[in-house]
Amino acid sequence: MGSKLIAAARVSAVVSGLAAASIVGSGVASAGPQDCAVAHDSFSASVTCHDTGAPPRREYYLSIECWGLHGIPNAFPFYAVGPYNASTSSFGPTGQASGTCSSGWGTIVPNVGVVTGAHVETYVQ
Repeated sequence: MGSKLIAAARVSAVVSGLAAASIVGSGVASAGPQDCAVAHDSFSASVTCHDTGAPPRREYYLSIECWGLHGIPNAFPFYAVGPYNASTSSFGPTGQASGTCSSGWGTIVPNVGVVTGAHVETYVQ
């Protein structure tokens, strides 16, 4: 029990330290599509697009760069500490989205991390 508590405290300290370090580098990031504005801080990222001249079927999504504790793909129940990516569902050319690097603890593989960057990508051209 004591070793589990110490391990949890170490993970918490790492994530807290990363959050404090990334606050210094937080701010507005430039987006891929010219008509979108991306903003992020340590705990979340958001985008608002006003691409009024886009083709009718175009869709975007917000790609979030994270650093923290995350499940290793196809290797449940193993975890790693380091960089990983999160994303939002797609949205239209005049839409918005927001997301975080942390998934809920009720999910099969919970992730806990801080936002290190974000950008918009085209989902459907």
